[in-house]
Amino acid sequence: MHHYSPLKTRKTGKKLLLLAAAAVFFLQQPLQLFAATRDEIIAAQQSKTIETNQITGWPEGPVVTADSAILIDAQTGVVLYAKDAHKQQYPASTTKILTSLIAAEQCEMDEVVTFSYKAVHDNPYDGSHIGIDKGEKITMEQCLSAILIASANEVAFGVAEHIAGESWENFIPLMNQRAQELGCINSNFVNPNGLHHEEHVTTAYDLAMIGKAFFANELLCKFSSTRVLHIPPTDHQPHDIYAASTNQMLPTREYAYQYLVAGKTGYTDQAKSCLISCAEKDGLKLICVVLHDYSPRQYQDTIALLDYGFANFERINISQTETKYNIDHSNFFYSENDIFGSSKPILSLNTQDCITLPKTVPFTDVDSSISYETTQANQVAVITYTYQDQYLGKVSVDLATDRDISYSFETPVLESLKGPSAEAQEPDEDKVVFVNVFKVLGWILGIAVGILLLIILINLIRNYHFSSRERNNRHNWKRRRRRRGISPAARRRRRSRTIARFRDYD
Repeated sequence: MHHYSPLKTRKTGKKLLLLAAAAVFFLQQPLQLFAATRDEIIAAQQSKTIETNQITGWPEGPVVTADSAILIDAQTGVVLYAKDAHKQQYPASTTKILTSLIAAEQCEMDEVVTFSYKAVHDNPYDGSHIGIDKGEKITMEQCLSAILIASANEVAFGVAEHIAGESWENFIPLMNQRAQELGCINSNFVNPNGLHHEEHVTTAYDLAMIGKAFFANELLCKFSSTRVLHIPPTDHQPHDIYAASTNQMLPTREYAYQYLVAGKTGYTDQAKSCLISCAEKDGLKLICVVLHDYSPRQYQDTIALLDYGFANFERINISQTETKYNIDHSNFFYSENDIFGSSKPILSLNTQDCITLPKTVPFTDVDSSISYETTQANQVAVITYTYQDQYLGKVSVDLATDRDISYSFETPVLESLKGPSAEAQEPDEDKVVFVNVFKVLGWILGIAVGILLLIILINLIRNYHFSSRERNNRHNWKRRRRRRGISPAARRRRRSRTIARFRDYD
């Protein structure tokens, strides 16, 4: 028989209470440590150096939480803001813009993609997907929509297999090759969807270079700016598939941005929140990349950077602004009258080329250099613009395209059209002739040929007259010599015979 002991019960209760308190303490500790570590990481990332803020006279950019960030002009590729932009990071699902770009470049939208067992089941159960099963088929257009709206991992595998054949791994060399062609310098891709892998890395700069080509494709922009995916059922795919984009910068979302063109999100535990976005305002089109950020700061950082870009930078048309390389009004040829008729310049600055310049920097403070190393058709040289060694863009010097005549320009010719001499002694515009060098060369060549033919003709005529006189003189000399050797009596007899012959004719 057991007896009840109040003392023992009180001791047991205290032990239980202490155990409970200890359990609560240890359960709370990881959360507190995690929160402190997260705050420390955010503070450390916010304190990192912003490289573009170190440029004298450059507009000061905002402090962002992202570990790496970049803002570029989508047209010129000029870097407007950079924070550790060349540091290798895990890109997560932002990888899919490269996969989609390759698919759009190599495939028709009505091509049918059939999903293999490997494509479906290489996707982890907790990864993003749309529930496609082995053997099901959808079009390439539906695939790209699923990849860019719903971030469907199995669809990225299926597209990779469709392009490269047999296994999605065969698609990886295509990814890395295309990335290099687009200007990536620190990237290595090992899968088509961004699932975490230690060797699957890129940088904010490289992702922006891929984004230049991606956001130049209207169809890809349409897909990546759509809020909801809908794939209706077919005989080859029996499900009515719906999925929503996770991009909170799209219309009606929490961080909706009115100038947004398109964007792609990404997240893994190792990559944290990643976002690449494109926006356009007043003709200025910008691309922003933030990597290893903390939600929802990826949206706040992106909006801050885009607003910074639109407020502080403008695009300058060089052909309408440049004066140092004064090609049309050079002092290379002068005349009070245009003796060659309505002639035009044979060289001109490309009218479409622009540079991106901070509004705080006057164009006169910009440095430029000219290079003649170009392989482009009808292109003579390229002028590159910088400010404090920061690249601003370039413009080509082109041959006029309305002529069929080709001409090879040597460096000294173009050198005479540029630089201090033209700037120091600006010609009187009323006396400037826009000389057509092709026409001048044609005239000179024609005159030279004419003079040469005239000289040849004169020589021939002289030689002919000389030969004729020489023959006549020799004939007369012979006649005179013969006459000297005949006696007067013989000459009388010869004359008499000649007269007799004429009388016989009468």
